[in-house]
Amino acid sequence: MRVTKRTFVRSLIGAAVAGAVAGAAWAQQPPVKIGLLATLEGPFAAGGADGMRGAELAVKQRGGTVAGRKIEIIKASSDAKPDVAVNATRKLVEQDKVDIMVGPLSGSEGIAVKDYAKTQPNTTFINGSSGAQATTLQNPAPNFFRFNTEGAQWMVGLGKAALDKGYKRVMVIAEDYAFPYSQVQGFMAEYCRLGGKVPAKAWVPLGGKDYSSVIAKVPKDVDALLVVLGGADAVNFLTQYESAGGDKPILGGSITVSQDILNYKGKRRDSLVGTLSAGPVADAYDGAEWKAFVADYKKNYPVESGGFPSPSLFAYVYYQNMKAALDGLDAVKGDLSGGQAKYREALAKMTLKTPTGDVKLDANRQAIGTTFVTEVVKDAQGNLFNKVVRKVDNVDQLLGMKKEEFQIGSRDVPACP
Repeated sequence: MRVTKRTFVRSLIGAAVAGAVAGAAWAQQPPVKIGLLATLEGPFAAGGADGMRGAELAVKQRGGTVAGRKIEIIKASSDAKPDVAVNATRKLVEQDKVDIMVGPLSGSEGIAVKDYAKTQPNTTFINGSSGAQATTLQNPAPNFFRFNTEGAQWMVGLGKAALDKGYKRVMVIAEDYAFPYSQVQGFMAEYCRLGGKVPAKAWVPLGGKDYSSVIAKVPKDVDALLVVLGGADAVNFLTQYESAGGDKPILGGSITVSQDILNYKGKRRDSLVGTLSAGPVADAYDGAEWKAFVADYKKNYPVESGGFPSPSLFAYVYYQNMKAALDGLDAVKGDLSGGQAKYREALAKMTLKTPTGDVKLDANRQAIGTTFVTEVVKDAQGNLFNKVVRKVDNVDQLLGMKKEEFQIGSRDVPACP
């Protein structure tokens, strides 16, 4: 076909009009609604508030927009109880009509929200910081994704570190629900295999106030205590144990030495110096991406405005999961049509770039990632931090075991009295 000057000009005008129409249509794209659920009441309230900060930081880093679509965050709170978490999630999904959910915070909440997700196939659920094994190991939901490693994965390496320290017999003191079962399993699987003994376990209620009966039962012949308590529970136990004259070395659960505990105002706080632990973060990790993340957190949430000297475990893990939600949106250019099928496919195939390294998902949409063995130290300003003892990469949910050998953690599993 011969192209005259007139047809060429018409083509240009047509293209410009089509572009303007497409641009107008794109500009009319509604915001992407993301429900954000964390525990802002009860024993984990301080950690939950920092989790919210971490999630918000991921949105701020993108200027509140992904692929031309504004991100609208709708917040809700729970109190670490599964039924409260599900009710809050139901309100966000069914009344507020969020497109994506990010949350919840604690282990049993995560299992309950995962079960609820199965009833909402057109909504994508991404974890907050909950870390119970069962959430993704038992009857996983096809629309529930967890980009953080979980409680058992977080404890890999601590069993060997305890034995290296000479702790051959350890008593476990932990809250009585799914997340601490996972943490204890992660510790004991390695500790027992290498010859360590756990002659006593004390499972205590979440939100307990009086630990005197547990403290009275600490055997004289154990070398250390593994304490898996979080938030106010950890502070109450540590204070009462020292007041009772307890002097056993302490091994900490991941949330027992998070910044929300290391910065409590109790006079016994310094007793945590020297505590070995393990988890997904190490305050003093010297990776360039981690340092940049910490600097951005401190800039946006300085201590005088309620932040911590370094982001807590909750801030980091919520950041990680919100970043995954936004990276997934970017990958599909904000397209959530078709029951969000393309979006979920992008999430499932994603290699998530995080401040502590790359994260990939397994077939259950569960993260495989990095764990740090850490020790609490005190800096010149009097702040407590976790220094790196050892870094373990590519930790999977079966902890390196064969599927037929693996047993999910419970009150009684594993056992090595």
